[in-house]
Amino acid sequence: MTFLKNLSLAGSLFVISSLSGCSVQDHLQPATIEIAGLSSLTGNWSSLGNTTAAAMEIAEEDINAYFQGKGSPYRLSMTTYDTKLDASLATGFFTTAADAGHRFFIGPQSSAELAAILPLTAGRNAIVISQGSTAGSLAIAGDPVFRFCPADKIEGAAIAKTIFDQGIRGLITIARDDAGNKGLQNATGASFTTAGGEVQALTPYGTSVTDFSAQIAAIKAQITALTTTYGAAKVAVYLASFDECVNLFKQAAADPVLSSVRWFGADGVALSAALIADADAADFAIATQFFTPTYGLSDTYKSAWEPLIARIKTKTGIDPDAFGIAVYDAMWVIAKTIEAGNGVPANLDDLESLFTTQANAYTGATGPTTLDTYGDRATGSFDYFGIEKAGSVYQWKLVGKSN
Repeated sequence: MTFLKNLSLAGSLFVISSLSGCSVQDHLQPATIEIAGLSSLTGNWSSLGNTTAAAMEIAEEDINAYFQGKGSPYRLSMTTYDTKLDASLATGFFTTAADAGHRFFIGPQSSAELAAILPLTAGRNAIVISQGSTAGSLAIAGDPVFRFCPADKIEGAAIAKTIFDQGIRGLITIARDDAGNKGLQNATGASFTTAGGEVQALTPYGTSVTDFSAQIAAIKAQITALTTTYGAAKVAVYLASFDECVNLFKQAAADPVLSSVRWFGADGVALSAALIADADAADFAIATQFFTPTYGLSDTYKSAWEPLIARIKTKTGIDPDAFGIAVYDAMWVIAKTIEAGNGVPANLDDLESLFTTQANAYTGATGPTTLDTYGDRATGSFDYFGIEKAGSVYQWKLVGKSN
């Protein structure tokens, strides 16, 4: 298990230790099979990046113990590359690793990174398993990309129903300008409109924006307009973001109009360590009863995910969400694929088919890992988290569940 942050270093180490997929026999592979992780360890959305790396490490330990106990000749070895949620870094790491013979990738976690990698998968003998990408635009049948979380249309429908059921009738939506968050903005808005609510969709903000004055002014104008129609108690803001919401919340806190209505978030900020680390932003979240959904964990499988959460938190200090737990399940589906194939099939079509079969048959800590026709998680429930202050400490708290 190795963690890398430098692309040139990654390239040299790949040459030394990568798995060679070039064999004259379909199932002849070295005993050690490399798994490459593409995660944001130090950039935006690093909470998921770090819990992903920990989940991979734990899975590697458990799977290798399983293989050893069964007398299997195979072992897994993981390397995690810090993409910093940067598509250019993600594509660089993917290209280097795939060209060196890596057959399995966990991540990238964002839809923007995955969209950048997708064209590069053609002609490369590897499958990509994302734990966090939700963009409906990436639901493509027959590609070598699998997503172990529900797509945006499922989350959008769930959060829209939750918001509507809470009595909100006027909803302002805004998102970070990336495939995943824009997809969630669109899906949520469409479902809320179908439910009978009114949506004012604001233009997504750039990925490098740090001063949100323009966005705050636009949100304020729409709050004022919708409040005239519905009253403040029936107006809310839906924000699909990553950790940049900290700066937005800090600026919004200075204007009482913005804290006069409810705020809701998307999965990219659920359980964010950055948000609860900033008192001003966390106070704004509490004042607006902000809560955010994340792919949920069913109580049916609590005996599997509860100890895993504890193990990941011991390594990272972060409570992982279901996206992080799904990484552990994805690693096990890889292991089952290797076991069923007596190695890694050399042909990509055979590998995709075998992986799909194993995913559809496996039940892990997140429940059944059944995939739809696009290779995405077929179903999903959602957990909702809000922020509370216990003494001087801000913390995330489970506040609800929905299907």
